Amino acid sequence: MSAEASERPARVSHSRNEPGTYQAGQLTSEQGNTAVADTVVAKVAGIATREMPGVYAMGAGMARAFGVVRDRLPGVTSTSITQGVTVEVGERQAAIDLDLIVDYGISIPDLAEGVRRNVIDAVERMCGLEVTEVNITVGDVHLPTDDEPDPTAEPRVQ
Repeated sequence: MSAEASERPARVSHSRNEPGTYQAGQLTSEQGNTAVADTVVAKVAGIATREMPGVYAMGAGMARAFGVVRDRLPGVTSTSITQGVTVEVGERQAAIDLDLIVDYGISIPDLAEGVRRNVIDAVERMCGLEVTEVNITVGDVHLPTDDEPDPTAEPRVQ
């Protein structure tokens, strides 16, 4: 063993709750503390949710309606990544609530399990927080006909 290698401290195996580890839930080391803002967790969870096939959109009620209007305005940025995501972040843990609109024909229990797994993996890996729960509310189902204009509707202006 070289002198250089012997001067480095050996990586000691710690239990999940001891400082110095970098597993999920551990943001404290011998060199300092790391705080992760709620908005960071919400963005990571929003991106991880949208990655899943079968998630048409996110948000519920008025938030989704405002998002649709905002998306149609020229020069306005697209829907917020955190729309439909609510988080509670503590020192070591996070709880996440998601509001989803799913594509018609998708198994909601299977999709919910996949979203839950993807969100937990992403938040724990990227943020170092233990995810205690991911609650999912499916507020609507997107039908393929929702995107098509009604051919029988008369135009309002000529």
